[in-house]
Amino acid sequence: MKNRIPPVWVEGTTSRQAHCDLPAGTYEREIGREGFFGPASQIHHTHPPTGWTSFDGPTQPRAYDLTRLNTPLDNPWHAPMILSNGAAQIRMWMANGSMNSLASNADGDQVLFVHEGAGHLYCDYGHLEFSCGDYLLIPRSTMWRLECDGMAAILMIEATGGAFGLPNKGPVGQHAIFDPAILDHPRIDEAFQAQYGEQETVVSIKRQNTLTTATYPFNPLDAVGWHGDLSVQRLNWRDIRPLMSARYHVAPSAHTTWLGDRLVICTFCPRPIESDPGALKLPYYHSNNDYDEFIFYHQGQFFSRDHMKPGMCTYHPAGFPHGPHPEAYRTAMAYSRKETDEVAVMVDTRDPLQIHELDEGIEWRGYVDSWKGDATSV
Repeated sequence: MKNRIPPVWVEGTTSRQAHCDLPAGTYEREIGREGFFGPASQIHHTHPPTGWTSFDGPTQPRAYDLTRLNTPLDNPWHAPMILSNGAAQIRMWMANGSMNSLASNADGDQVLFVHEGAGHLYCDYGHLEFSCGDYLLIPRSTMWRLECDGMAAILMIEATGGAFGLPNKGPVGQHAIFDPAILDHPRIDEAFQAQYGEQETVVSIKRQNTLTTATYPFNPLDAVGWHGDLSVQRLNWRDIRPLMSARYHVAPSAHTTWLGDRLVICTFCPRPIESDPGALKLPYYHSNNDYDEFIFYHQGQFFSRDHMKPGMCTYHPAGFPHGPHPEAYRTAMAYSRKETDEVAVMVDTRDPLQIHELDEGIEWRGYVDSWKGDATSV
């Protein structure tokens, strides 16, 4: 289907193209709809759009140091909730060793992102090894358990009431970003067969955030075979080949990995920074007025943020302009770095996210002031 040629109105002093060759002394802010897919305008300001002197109230940006959630928990449904709404839940789970029971999420598909650790996943479909940097996509109501090689830190993202699939990659084709052939599924191998048994097994089923326990006199992970087009999937960020342009900074939506009904998961991976002299070289200031934004920092230096370290996360509600930190902006525009080394997971949600209470010291209270250029980290 062809897109119509939209009307474009121009007023005052502007650039000829979005995100390129900004008028001297200006800061570009994009006001957009539908998560970078809908109508948008670029406004050129004489001051940074994040140059507030105070910011009070529930819409303020927030940051958390999730490395301080370090209490091992056997049951993933006991992991602390960071943010949630009717279509999404985000938790941080510290797992250790082997789970004592099976887990099953009757509320929706579950994505596990392995921030630290390695081990083995056993599920209805068989056995699958996992390691640091893996996504594990677990379909709704699948029974599963982990055997971790020691401690593992796992970001949990739920598509409540829905399912995750692959995004439509448009004119770049289905093999862009990552070829679906790279996705791995569990196998009924020797390791899976070795865990067959008649031992009593408990399944912890989560439904409407309430737990139900089903007890079997045998291990229900006893499949001898299966066929079909529904299964657990594994993807490592190292197998993602991000879209990039030397002359134009592509929108975050170009890095979409998993697509839910009312949320999207994107992966920011290392890549060359735009080399064209006139191109913006980091995410532009923007007011994405239809989506809340959550970013988890897995490794490296996040090139549009100051004061961030692996294991931290940020939350930007819709309703205010946000964008790069001052030092990050100066570094990028001077083209001081030629490539990024960041790995980060972004979750954009169509509905407002609810903040959940966490232990004292986990939230970085000074994050809202970090755009002033003199903030200190947690």
